Amino acid sequence: MLKIILVANTSWNIYNFRAGLVNFLLSQGYKIYILAPKDAYTEKIQTWDVEYKEIFLENKGSNPLKDLEFYRQLLRIYRQVQPDVVLHFTIKPNIYGTLACQRLKIPCINNVSGLGTTFLHKNLVSRIAHFLYRLAFRYASKVFFQNNEDKELFIQKKLIKPEIADLLPGSGVDLEKFTPVPSIAKKNFVFLMIARLIYDKGIREFVEACKIVKKQYPNVIFRLLGDFENNPKNPLNVSLQEIEIWKKDIEYFGKKDDIRPYLAEADAVVLPSYREGTPRSLLEAAAMAKPLIATNVAGCRAVVVEGKNGFLCQVRSSQSLAEAMQKMLLLSEDERKKMGQNSRKLVETHFDEKIVFEKYALAIQEVLKVKNACH
Repeated sequence: MLKIILVANTSWNIYNFRAGLVNFLLSQGYKIYILAPKDAYTEKIQTWDVEYKEIFLENKGSNPLKDLEFYRQLLRIYRQVQPDVVLHFTIKPNIYGTLACQRLKIPCINNVSGLGTTFLHKNLVSRIAHFLYRLAFRYASKVFFQNNEDKELFIQKKLIKPEIADLLPGSGVDLEKFTPVPSIAKKNFVFLMIARLIYDKGIREFVEACKIVKKQYPNVIFRLLGDFENNPKNPLNVSLQEIEIWKKDIEYFGKKDDIRPYLAEADAVVLPSYREGTPRSLLEAAAMAKPLIATNVAGCRAVVVEGKNGFLCQVRSSQSLAEAMQKMLLLSEDERKKMGQNSRKLVETHFDEKIVFEKYALAIQEVLKVKNACH
């Protein structure tokens, strides 16, 4: 039986973004190993028909000794399991996992699901990240990107050879799980934002825009859903004090495992992020036939077509976001419904998770063919 390892920086990531892919690979007869740090989602993964192995890594830090230890862990496990191919997700597994694979002559397929803060902030850390990407990605068999702009940026910065770069429609969306539901009769319009509580998602802009809109439309409801990491050491994290202050303007629901009931109650879904791979929250909202508002940035504009299924606003501008929200409020019920239908059509055509599975199946077959030809 052919063995495949999947590696990510959290069990949460595997559980939320890769469950469909894992099920698909199991259905194809592969033996699956999952490597991820322990968190609240590890136990759920252990109920799957896979072998889970715990790894330790410092997600946000850039301590070279800790990163070296992470590389050694992967080397040890890869040597022990002897997989036929490894699938890497998230930054550190992409970099150190590829270097470990290269040393052991194991083919690997990487997934750059978004460029993260290393590409938003130009500093020493971002220069090191570029160097490491360039070093590691020379040895990858294939690298998937989630939007064309990220792919072109890597090629232009010579971080990757064009022939191994390919595109995926994000992590795809399960169109049977996320389906339109009849709208619930209610008095007040609801805007919903779903994102991790870090500043780069445009959380502050959302709260400021809500205040602007509230002055003109006092009955509109603004909701925020997302995981909060209480770690003051990370300057990107929203602080607990700030969330408390916001609560007079928005309803904050924390993290939810099933976001469908919240999407069902929303009239429009908002994401004012600074940059994305392909935003899962927008895909799931679109699958449930919701009109969307997002920033005109890489990743977001792949899911939001101006005037067709939503509106785009300027990045880092709460005023521009507020104007897009007001525009949404001025539409008739029928116009918004039409936008929602266009959202659903868009995901059915371009973002069905089955497209992702097929691309992975082909990529795995290709790398195995090359590997067998070399032996």
